[in-house]
Amino acid sequence: MKLTRRLFLAAGTAALAVTPSLAQDNASAPAPFDGEERPVVALVRYLSTGDFFQAYLAGVERQAEALDIELRVFDSRQDAALQSDMMDQAIGLGVDGIIVQHGLTESMKPAVQRALDAGIDVVAFDVDVENEAVPQIEQSDRDLARLAIEQAIEDNGDSFDAGYVYVAGIAPLDRRDAVWQEMKEANPGINEFARFGTLDNPIANSVANQAAAVLRANPTINVIFAPFDEFAKGAKIAVDEAGLSSDIRIYSADVSTADIQAMREPGSAWVATAATNPTVVGEVSVRALASLMAGEDVDGQVVVPPTLITQEMLNGEDISNMEELSAKMPQFSHADVMVKPWMKLPER
Repeated sequence: MKLTRRLFLAAGTAALAVTPSLAQDNASAPAPFDGEERPVVALVRYLSTGDFFQAYLAGVERQAEALDIELRVFDSRQDAALQSDMMDQAIGLGVDGIIVQHGLTESMKPAVQRALDAGIDVVAFDVDVENEAVPQIEQSDRDLARLAIEQAIEDNGDSFDAGYVYVAGIAPLDRRDAVWQEMKEANPGINEFARFGTLDNPIANSVANQAAAVLRANPTINVIFAPFDEFAKGAKIAVDEAGLSSDIRIYSADVSTADIQAMREPGSAWVATAATNPTVVGEVSVRALASLMAGEDVDGQVVVPPTLITQEMLNGEDISNMEELSAKMPQFSHADVMVKPWMKLPER
């Protein structure tokens, strides 16, 4: 397979010569990162709408550039059949490795197996492809949910009426849902009055339309658990439009500059989120795949630890964007995960 890919790229316009100086710089790195030829990696995406996914892509691009990887990006825009087709396109191009970013198990499981059968290394971010040969890059979704829900209990006590934003079948949301169910069972005073959610684009606006109807039908809701920041944005839009910002608190997962600004608006109902830096997660995804491509062992689960971020902390530290968040929370700007001595890291 590797020989086929080399012949294919040598014949095509995508082939790039490696200068002697680059080969010398990479002399201590294992193949295919030793400068003999430029490795090619495909990022095959299911979800791309929203700040989180833009930041994730930026991290993938930054680490790929640092390792001199030629990156091909395939964006299916939440079309499972198209994502499967794009996997086949990447296989046909003879890439060295594939990062699968989100997707549905039923469509990605056979597609990933086809890639493995073709001799291509694969890692998956937030999609369960049910294959032990494929490391899963995770944000520790259970910890993300636990941190947010524990903050909700601290703020509101262990008895409140909740609205819950959830879409089944997406691996990270399913893992977060498992914690939500456990926390409800451990705290019977938490009443889930309504469950809603959609991934229809634009996600935030679509969720806002649902949330508006839910709030009208359930006036006692005083907490919304929205464990994805696009869900939280939608919930906040509905809460603001209903004039309920002082009556409802929103708890979420994930963070971006736009999220920080929304949380810091005067009187904002969005009071806490648990998150990893999506740019860092993108970088870790590339490093995990690079380790596989270099023939190194990679654990089945590669976990990036999350951090709780509260409105109170953002206001107290006067944090307005992701750069300031990283500067004032160093653990947020870098994760020492899948860092190998031979790997060049992105410049900070």
